[in-house]
Amino acid sequence: MYMNKYLILPFIIFGYLSLYGQMQIKSLNNHTWTLNQSGKKKTYTATVPGTVHTDLMKNGVIADPFYGDNEEKVKWIENETWEYQTTFVITAAELASKIIDLRFEGLDTYADVLLNGKNILSANNMFRTWNIPVKSQLKPGKNQLKIVFRPAKSKGAKMAASLPYKMPEGERVFTRKAQYHYGWDWGPKFVTAGIWQDVTLRFRNEAEITHVSYVQEELTDQLARLSFKCTVDVPNGGDYSISINDKDHNIQLKTGENTISLPYDIQNPKRWWTNGLGSPHLYPFMISLKKSQKLIDTRSMNIGLRTIELVQEKDKVGTSFYIKLNGIPVFMKGANYIPPHSFLPSARENVYKALIKNTVEGNMNMLRVWGGGVYAEDVFYDECDKNGILVWQDFMFACAMYPGDTEFLNNVKQEVIDNVRRLENHACIALWCGNNEIDEAWHNWGWQKQFNYSEKDSTKIWHDYVKLFHELIPNTLQEILPSHKNIYWPSSPSIGWGRKESMTQGDSHYWGVWWGLQPFDVYKEKTGRFMSEYGFQGMPPVSSFQKFIPKTQLELNSSAVKSHQKHPTGYQTIQTYMERDYKTPLKFDDYVYVSQILQAEGMKVAMEAHRRSMPHCMGSLYWQLNDCWPVTSWSSVDYYGMWKAFHYQVKRSFEPILLSFHKEDKQIKLYMVNDLLNASAGSLNIQLIDFNGNTLWSDTRNVNIKANMSEVIYSSAEDVFFKFDSTRTILQADFIASDQTMMSASYLFAKSKNLNLDKPAIKIKHVGRNAIEISADKFVKDLYLISDSIHFSDNFFDLLPGRIKKIKLSQPSSDFTFKSLNVLD
Repeated sequence: MYMNKYLILPFIIFGYLSLYGQMQIKSLNNHTWTLNQSGKKKTYTATVPGTVHTDLMKNGVIADPFYGDNEEKVKWIENETWEYQTTFVITAAELASKIIDLRFEGLDTYADVLLNGKNILSANNMFRTWNIPVKSQLKPGKNQLKIVFRPAKSKGAKMAASLPYKMPEGERVFTRKAQYHYGWDWGPKFVTAGIWQDVTLRFRNEAEITHVSYVQEELTDQLARLSFKCTVDVPNGGDYSISINDKDHNIQLKTGENTISLPYDIQNPKRWWTNGLGSPHLYPFMISLKKSQKLIDTRSMNIGLRTIELVQEKDKVGTSFYIKLNGIPVFMKGANYIPPHSFLPSARENVYKALIKNTVEGNMNMLRVWGGGVYAEDVFYDECDKNGILVWQDFMFACAMYPGDTEFLNNVKQEVIDNVRRLENHACIALWCGNNEIDEAWHNWGWQKQFNYSEKDSTKIWHDYVKLFHELIPNTLQEILPSHKNIYWPSSPSIGWGRKESMTQGDSHYWGVWWGLQPFDVYKEKTGRFMSEYGFQGMPPVSSFQKFIPKTQLELNSSAVKSHQKHPTGYQTIQTYMERDYKTPLKFDDYVYVSQILQAEGMKVAMEAHRRSMPHCMGSLYWQLNDCWPVTSWSSVDYYGMWKAFHYQVKRSFEPILLSFHKEDKQIKLYMVNDLLNASAGSLNIQLIDFNGNTLWSDTRNVNIKANMSEVIYSSAEDVFFKFDSTRTILQADFIASDQTMMSASYLFAKSKNLNLDKPAIKIKHVGRNAIEISADKFVKDLYLISDSIHFSDNFFDLLPGRIKKIKLSQPSSDFTFKSLNVLD
């Protein structure tokens, strides 16, 4: 789990990972695996890591579950028992090893493991690591490994039936399995099974470093004082040495498990900062274990030095809720992350790296790992460390009540230990959160009435909730984490969006927009202390639809398109909001385009309202960053990695310095929001321009704004502009900073559907190999550059007449077209 991959990769020989002749790790991933349905002789080749669904698809048994309406055709898989088998050879030399362990990094979910016919493990949690001593079960030559996966659905149903009352969400709550596998309002129901993480055999004769963590005892500009806590399993006690980088420590270890604390100081330390505020500096560490000068084992880690606090202090409104990083209150800009695939092993490292790259380019500094998915892969957290992205880490519980029996709680406790130990050293981890929306659901979603709970039932269910989220999880964190790594928040949100207190304390999920059908402008009023969820759906690009919908079904009412919309009233809700603000197109591709603009404009209202209200509001995490399959959803980046209009708007609305217009109290105000740690000064020019480019009114002034602040820098009575045609004018603000950087904002006086737009003459000029300049003679609304192969630095933007906009291309090409609201039918 903690093996330094950079050290061991050169030693890969015939499936071995050999560490200096002492520890040997034999991967079983690439052995010949077979899959069969229990009770049937037909076998198929299998891939490890993998899932039953993907193996059946590769063998031609089922069609791609993501294509068209195939989802319904593969439901039968979740009801069956499946068997994976392989054989591997053990040499006499290997069998002579003192300690031999079989390790599963992840089994999904109910799995009986048989080695040479003997049951050595019954797994029941896909989030846990399973390590089994197997020396006595192995034999020289061929050995057989068989893993039988029982259907999680029927296992959960059996446990559900044992209770005298029905639990919300039924069987899924009893299974320690990714909850989204049971279906969500953005995801399909694929209740998967399989060996979803690595399988290895580990041979050793010497001591092993089983875990390393660190405590940051002190951090000043002059000194970082660390204490490394090393856990070492020793078969033979005696004299050893442990080095941390170049600092050696001679120690005596007893037979069995040893825990040693070793100091390490860094002079004049560099701090780790979030994206936009500074460098996310990481210090590399190598921890080496030696005996008689012979290297036995190593572990590596990267440490980011920073202080982090969750500040909750009483104020005149209620109670604050914000992150303080290195002593500085930092506004969190980001999104909610879900698993990037329904079949998790199919998401390779490049997928996670691309998601974090999109996060950085979107000017974000935080992601929330949502509690209905999985604890993310190591590469996800590594990339967050490297790029200055903080992580709000949910534990994997969402939107349901959970059992509180001893077996379940013990299972969860080990799950917490496994995952917290894996993640605790990452600089990116900001806080641990018990669950998603369960406290809110119990108090606001009417479950007591829906399920006809007696007072006794309700008391028991709530007591089980308290045991899990207010006792077991925080107590376990306290046992294994130092205080500076242990910020715990029991449930997100703390109060439901229908209650006024949700705007004055804790974090808030605001769903009055979308679920409540309230207008986008309500976001300007509903700004809580930390907005950890809000959102609106937008369709993926037509080029994405073409990959998963048959050409003959590319229309809103087709069964295939409908099957890729999981919200029960999703398309109806999009239509309702579209009719409020836009002319509704008839053509499918135009409808897709307008749905994306609708989503982007609505989310712009929310994101900028949150930022303007700083420091009352100190966080804006929209729902959601990504998708687990091709779908119409709340995501800003679709399943294929394509940016929707929304993600381009995220990039603009989360700029470190933001200009944002806001109409309030019959005034049109211009806010400047500065997230940076230094003040900004420059010249502000405001113009009223008609759609032909004529300047009708203007004002200029010098502006200074403090660091880490939101301020009104301009205000005008709205009646100043009443004499002008509201359907053909735009108020434009340009701020030119002292370093000549320009920030802009615009304000339209009418809804898009009421604008009197002209057909423009658009000119595109190539500038060098990877850039273009775009200009037009008329105002262009929501110009969309269309390409399947090119990523544009900006897109879905307004273009002022006579102005030149420069766009960078991801690769040299002229293979793109465009459209705008000006010329839709």
